[in-house]
Amino acid sequence: MALSRYTGTDVIYNDDTGYQQEFKHRYGRETLNEVQKINELPHFETVELKYPTLKQLTLMSPPVNHIWNIGDRYYKLADKYYGSAEYWWIIAWFNKKPTENHIKVGDVVLVPTPLMEIVNIIGL
Repeated sequence: MALSRYTGTDVIYNDDTGYQQEFKHRYGRETLNEVQKINELPHFETVELKYPTLKQLTLMSPPVNHIWNIGDRYYKLADKYYGSAEYWWIIAWFNKKPTENHIKVGDVVLVPTPLMEIVNIIGL
């Protein structure tokens, strides 16, 4: 099953001259050719995922409670509960904690299961 949070988003190319100037300034690039290499790469539009409503949360299967411990990573939890590390972002999104740096040892992390149930709520 290949699901992506970028499903249905447009691929864009950043040809904004302000971006080019900022990139050159920030990274010390002196030639426009080096900056244009970045601009030739596709970028995805920013995705806005809707968090489940209270009604949707009450209809969902109860999430798995995981006590965050040293060495834990979102990708490890995704692999354990979803069978694929690539769905780490679902756990991060559901907990409203975009990176592991936002979690402390002892915090409860909710893992929404089953995977397809939360995917349907997100609308992917």
